Amino acid sequence: MAELGTVAALYRYPVKSMLGEQLDRAELRERGLDGDRAFAVADQGDGRIATGKHPRKWSRLVELAAAYVDGPGSPVAISFPDGTVARSDSPSVGGALSRYLGRDVALVSHAAVGQAIEEVWPNIDGLAPVDLVESMSGGRREGDDPVTDIPVSSMAPAGTFFDLTTLHVLTTATLRRLRELEPAADFDVRRYRPNVLVDVPGSGFVENDWVGAALGIGGAEARVDLPTMRCVMTTLARDGLATDRSSLQAIARHNQVEIAGMGTWACAGVYASVTGAGTVAVGDLVSR
Repeated sequence: MAELGTVAALYRYPVKSMLGEQLDRAELRERGLDGDRAFAVADQGDGRIATGKHPRKWSRLVELAAAYVDGPGSPVAISFPDGTVARSDSPSVGGALSRYLGRDVALVSHAAVGQAIEEVWPNIDGLAPVDLVESMSGGRREGDDPVTDIPVSSMAPAGTFFDLTTLHVLTTATLRRLRELEPAADFDVRRYRPNVLVDVPGSGFVENDWVGAALGIGGAEARVDLPTMRCVMTTLARDGLATDRSSLQAIARHNQVEIAGMGTWACAGVYASVTGAGTVAVGDLVSR
């Protein structure tokens, strides 16, 4: 296999759409990075899974931080901006989340069959196939923007909370190229929530050429399934980052990728599936 780069950072998000943990070492398994997206917030009113993809409803969700008390399998501590903490094993966690988010919600550990997330599609040229989004929305709108329902984990094991596949990989080369093209926009890696950030020399959208390839990532193996379609959640303020719509507009201008059977999308990074379990650490080689 040819060397592509090295693991620059590893990230785990114990609760979907909340801030997560940066790790030095992690296990990659069939369900992705061990402990990733183990929980989600479910809207008790409409049954959907809450995500930052619908900012009017759930932008406050990305202000919360989730971390395991003692690694995957242990309770998750959810930290609120005022410094209070609610644990996933506490009977009061649903109430604490409901009060903060302003909706009746529950913390859940398993997605129900047919459960979906809502996604708002801002009016940005090149973001997504217009006809496809309109057909998926059925005319539903948030202001002028279409809103769609997307099944949870349509390409991942049943009951999980991934958007598509179980592993998200992004390179420093892509972030570097975006900064070159649009220096006024903010391309902080935290906007994109990868599991694995790969340090690749130079600049360019190198992941576009990885689709279909087998990757060695430290002691694990993965198959690259498709480019990562970017969404409105990347624009939201969080963790010291300001709201920045221009960052998403830049991706739509400079990296539109044709996805077989799905049209052309604004992409940065790739979705992958773990095909061989193993340990991955910062500094490990990534090869193809």
